[in-house]
Amino acid sequence: MPSKPKIAPKELYNYVKTSYYNFSHNKMANKALKTIEKEKGKANPKELKLAEAYAKDILGWKGYAPWLKAYTAMAGEFKEGWLPENYFGNVVVPKLQGEVGKTSFLKPLSKRLFESDAFSDIGYLVNRSFYDKNYKICSASEIKEKLFSESGKIVFKLNNSFQGRGVFVLEQATFNTKQVVKFGAGVFQNYIEQHSFFNQIMPNSVATIRLLTVLDDFGESSLRAAYLRVGRNKDSHVKSSSQIVVPIALDSGNLNELGHSKMWFTIKEHPDTNFKFKGEQIPRFKEMVETVLTMQKKMSFVRCIGWDVVLDKDDKIQVMEWNGFHTGIGFAEFTQGPCFKNLGWEHLWKE
Repeated sequence: MPSKPKIAPKELYNYVKTSYYNFSHNKMANKALKTIEKEKGKANPKELKLAEAYAKDILGWKGYAPWLKAYTAMAGEFKEGWLPENYFGNVVVPKLQGEVGKTSFLKPLSKRLFESDAFSDIGYLVNRSFYDKNYKICSASEIKEKLFSESGKIVFKLNNSFQGRGVFVLEQATFNTKQVVKFGAGVFQNYIEQHSFFNQIMPNSVATIRLLTVLDDFGESSLRAAYLRVGRNKDSHVKSSSQIVVPIALDSGNLNELGHSKMWFTIKEHPDTNFKFKGEQIPRFKEMVETVLTMQKKMSFVRCIGWDVVLDKDDKIQVMEWNGFHTGIGFAEFTQGPCFKNLGWEHLWKE
């Protein structure tokens, strides 16, 4: 009897990893669907059937249906062109982001790659060595003096930090270079005092504006989604686990009437400050968009980038970070999608 073909360890690892990834995403999608239906009522079964058919016939697998169903429940109807979060991760990221996209995890490279002063970098920690904002190596005493030359408080972000994790607020009085080295490699940034507009919403943490850009096959960059992320009273910085997210109109910079909690419940005002979202306009929104569209063209190897942008107290636009790998498209598709229609990405799985 011939022996069964053996599965290579790498193939087995990738299979298990992908299976768990899809299982986790579908679990999140089903949970989101239940929450949305609890608030909005049951989704139309006919529309949900359209989502199932689209997942199977257009995206190539019924396992992409759960996110499409959740989007449908939120929108009240199915819309062709939506991309499920796990389709983006399984198909789009490997084909259009790839290994180059992972350079966004390496925080100290951002300013050099984009050749832009829009990044709020003031120093770096790489391979246990300190560098100033011009990438000049510094001693422990020199770096402390340079980092705190303008403020008694700074921020340190680890490589691979995301969703508010791996972010540290450091103060001059307690700054210890030996302790900081133990954190690992990352970037030091100014502690930004935000524009007065955002202080009205939440003064305890710096609000960030996520702008999602795309570079098409003709080299043209475009804005595909925008939303405001603000923290809660207890947060020193915005965290994914507790943030309030509000869609922003792409043409005007106006906030949507409804914000969303982590669990997809909708709210019309910030629960801590009672700031009402409807009709409020993001200051200098047009200039923010122009800034990131220019940067997107500079990073033409990566076709979809999520930018975290801040407006400081002096009206200056500052780019906190960029994500060129799995940027997270779920909220954008839920509230502003389909965001990637007419790009042909729904057919990438066939290639």
